[in-house]
Amino acid sequence: MAASEAMSGDGPKLALTPLQAAALILSLPLFLPLAAIIVLAATADGSGWPALLSTVLPSMLMQTLLLAAGVAALTLVVGAVMAWLVTFYSFPGRNLMKWSAILPLAVPGYITAFAYVDYFSYSGPFQTEVRKLMGWQTPAESWIPEIRSLGGAIFVLAFSLYPYVYMSARAAFMRQPMSQLDVARTLGRTPWQAFLQIVLPQARPAFAVGASLVVMEVMNDIGAVQFFGVNTLTYGIYSTWLGQGDFGTAVQLAFVLLAGIAVLIGFEQVMRSRDTLSRGGRTHSPIQRRKLRGLRAIAAFLALFIPIGFGFLVPLFLLLHYGWRRFADLPNTAFFSAMANSLLLAVLACAGTLLLALLFGHATRNSESPLLSRITRFASFGYALPGTVLAIGIIVPFGFLDARINDATKAMFDVMPGLILSGSMVALVFAYVTRFLVIATGTVNAGFEKISPHLDQVARTLGRRPFAVFREIHLPLLRPSLVTAMLLVFVDALKELPATLLLRPFDFDTLATYVFTSASLGQLEEAALPALSIAAAGLIPVFILSRNLRDAGN
Repeated sequence: MAASEAMSGDGPKLALTPLQAAALILSLPLFLPLAAIIVLAATADGSGWPALLSTVLPSMLMQTLLLAAGVAALTLVVGAVMAWLVTFYSFPGRNLMKWSAILPLAVPGYITAFAYVDYFSYSGPFQTEVRKLMGWQTPAESWIPEIRSLGGAIFVLAFSLYPYVYMSARAAFMRQPMSQLDVARTLGRTPWQAFLQIVLPQARPAFAVGASLVVMEVMNDIGAVQFFGVNTLTYGIYSTWLGQGDFGTAVQLAFVLLAGIAVLIGFEQVMRSRDTLSRGGRTHSPIQRRKLRGLRAIAAFLALFIPIGFGFLVPLFLLLHYGWRRFADLPNTAFFSAMANSLLLAVLACAGTLLLALLFGHATRNSESPLLSRITRFASFGYALPGTVLAIGIIVPFGFLDARINDATKAMFDVMPGLILSGSMVALVFAYVTRFLVIATGTVNAGFEKISPHLDQVARTLGRRPFAVFREIHLPLLRPSLVTAMLLVFVDALKELPATLLLRPFDFDTLATYVFTSASLGQLEEAALPALSIAAAGLIPVFILSRNLRDAGN
């Protein structure tokens, strides 16, 4: 209908410029992983489903649901309480705790997990010293719970991921109309009653959005669940594919996980649409914080400090404890090789995502085509896909293309170049660009929105062509957004583990896979230095987020 209107001249003109056509064409390959999973599931032999349903799937599904529900519940409590305290109360140390609360995001969950498991397991240093002190001789005498368990995984992942709920809840609290709280106090409600009856119901959609992000991270995790011995769907895909060589079952598990992600994304979008508090700036009176003194101030400070300690300070201390012994062994060839590979992949991912983000942002800025806007926006869905699902969605079509290329070169030149796509860094870079494009597009689009359309009109009036307007006006004004996007993508690429494990070429390690492999083999000291390198890089986006928190208000 739209196309016919465009051709006939009736209705709005939807003809695409060459730049917009290029954006549309380049967005299409980004749908390849999702399309591949759906096609594989639709064309797969259904005879394997009964065996899957009667063996591993119920257990994996139950473990995944229990882990996701447990982590979501604990992050909701911790994140909401922390956001409530820093938003509505004043006490010594509040300003420091306000931005320190997001520090756990600097350390990936799989790094926090291996540090905790090694140090606090039955054979680890902590329990060994406790047994000596208490005189315990057998495991039955110990009352310390086993950390290598579902409960241990919930505890550690929750304190690694609660900042998602904290940031979402605090954004909602900051826009809470103070007039409603004033009325509640006038009617004799205590601060706690006002929070439960007024603040909490209105901020519920924001809590749901934060919890949805947490569950997505849990479903993407592959390292932490292995260290804790929790057999989730994500780890099941990895172990079934690489451990057992059963790619067909891995595809079926990936489809189940993809269906769960689709439901979660739908739920998140519904909650975002209901989150009226998170839109626009504050138009209400400033928050009047209640001053806490004495024991109440100490309790509030500890309520903030303890989660930061569990999520950031303890793993950082343990990594330093293990890592300092290895500083004398530098230079370590394997370590520096992994670092070089990580840096190369991160740079390529930055280049790919920023170029596409600039192209998509510029193409849709003045576009009258809703189809173009929808397609380029949906092309950034890759971040929601777990790395294992993304890897399967890439390896199959890339393997098919490799086979066709080899057939063609064999017929024409009697040469077979091998797996030039699926067996090289090409597949990895494509996975990184697909997964992290949403970070770049979100940041770049926010920068474009700050540029007044009147600047474009003035430049065109002065005879500047569209590309000249982009080069001379847009790019200089977008520089802060581009730097921020580059840093965020760079760090996320350094930390990426699941897709890298499944798509990396033979004998190719990054810092993330080096940490995972060394920790899986019990070589904790070997894993400490690359883990510290990743954590140090992870402080960059934390610094950016903390700066935004300071700019967002007091």
